[in-house]
Amino acid sequence: MNEGVTAETETPLADELLANAERRRRLDEQVFTRPPHTRVLTVANQKGGVGKTTTTVNVAAALAQAGLNVLVIDSDPQGNASTALGVDHHSGTPSIYEVFVDGAQIADVVQRSPQFDNLWCVPATLDLSGAEIELVNMVSRETRLRRALDAFLAAQATTEERRFDYVIIDCPPSLGLLTVNAFTAGNEVLIPIQCEYYALEGLSQLIKTVELIKQHLNPTLRLSTILLTMYDQRTNLARQVADEVREHFPTQTLETTIPRSVRVSEAPSYAQSVITYEPGSSGALAYREAAREINDRANGGDEQ
Repeated sequence: MNEGVTAETETPLADELLANAERRRRLDEQVFTRPPHTRVLTVANQKGGVGKTTTTVNVAAALAQAGLNVLVIDSDPQGNASTALGVDHHSGTPSIYEVFVDGAQIADVVQRSPQFDNLWCVPATLDLSGAEIELVNMVSRETRLRRALDAFLAAQATTEERRFDYVIIDCPPSLGLLTVNAFTAGNEVLIPIQCEYYALEGLSQLIKTVELIKQHLNPTLRLSTILLTMYDQRTNLARQVADEVREHFPTQTLETTIPRSVRVSEAPSYAQSVITYEPGSSGALAYREAAREINDRANGGDEQ
């Protein structure tokens, strides 16, 4: 009888549940140290469908869950980060569009996410889809977000408790003016890379763009973090892609990988991050581990 019970309980699913329970216990016990200054991460990849917005939202939620003050700036006209954080972004809502085009203050458009008291979001509306064209003829078109963000963070930092620990900027899947503004406003670049064929295609162009921004607009910018997403350890292809990325970017690539997960995909339809939607899932735990690893790199990692 005991042998039958043992055989029944020792299944891959049971093993995974036990492992996830242990991972969650360890994560719950960890204390995140606040970085010495506000870290501004621009999450970018001109390829669509690599987990860029998903990474923005879930890393932000994981950092907020750990007690850090986090601001998400949604610079993607699709507004998916705003949806996942549960903030209003219907047409006409004060948003990042007004910051870019009208010079509005971030303080006038920012919203608190209902998921965590210390998680905030500057939403994107469909109005942002026309901003690329409107910005072309504007003065200081590449630095409008940086000036607005600098003013907002300076006002917030009047006391240590109010200081934001992280600003995470979600970019559209392109290298236009919205993304250039995000690069100019950031200190670090976080690139999610899908563990599939052609994963590195276009990455060299993205890195060249980062270097151009660094030379001409933002000398503090650096590629600090690469996160492997949609990882399926059962396939040789995923392992090969991961090995290749780690070979080329050994210091920037996180040890944590994000697995393919139904729960991660479902969460935005409930206006949630996976951190709050299904906290015990492998996807939620992976993003919490990625957030911990990012925070451990208090100075943003090394340059390639």
